[in-house]
Amino acid sequence: MISRDEFTSRLCAVFARNKMGQLLSKERAEKFYTLTDFMLSENEKFNLTAITDPDRIILSHYLDCATLALRIPKGARVADVGAGAGFPTLPLALLRDDLSITAIDSTAKRTDYVARAAAVLGLTNVGVITMRAEDGSKKPEYREVFDVATARAVAEMRVLAELCLPYVKRGGELIAMKGKNAAYELKDAKRAITLLGGRDTKIEDITITDGTEVLSHPLITVRKAERTPPAYPRAYAQISKKPL
Repeated sequence: MISRDEFTSRLCAVFARNKMGQLLSKERAEKFYTLTDFMLSENEKFNLTAITDPDRIILSHYLDCATLALRIPKGARVADVGAGAGFPTLPLALLRDDLSITAIDSTAKRTDYVARAAAVLGLTNVGVITMRAEDGSKKPEYREVFDVATARAVAEMRVLAELCLPYVKRGGELIAMKGKNAAYELKDAKRAITLLGGRDTKIEDITITDGTEVLSHPLITVRKAERTPPAYPRAYAQISKKPL
């Protein structure tokens, strides 16, 4: 691991290069160093990330997740569905202390890691729940109460819509970080999105760089216009076997 000063210098330079320097402060940059050090230490015990080079972590994890920080309304309540190793939960919580973020994942070792990482970083705006996504949104305390649901590399869009939209309140949004097949997935998912209460879908191509490597991927945004029918989400076996 490189030194704290070198890491924070590189982090700030990459954020500035991508016109996101306003999101960082000295304290936030140092907390990203703390997160990196903690993640790499824990990665030796748990398989959290295949990316272990600090420069690639900055670009592929931190800057990538920071693109969401510019697109979420002030004071929003956010559900990160399938939070995994805390992306985008942890970078979002570091960059936007006005947000209240609930990390949802079915794997206890992942939610335990996210909770411990949040504690190490002193984040008070992160909550963690160990449960299957399709089970959580059936609970009254989580159903249609979030302003935004996020998901990063979780599932194809028909499945993702059924897992995420039941968490989102009317007027809120699902923001999905997707791969190269996003346009095809969205075309196939139109019926599902409409049935689940979604409208006004859009794709935005995101391109970020550290000056050496360039990453590009789409964001899909779906506005929640109507309430999700009580029958959804279905059991995951049905969702995966017969997507809407």
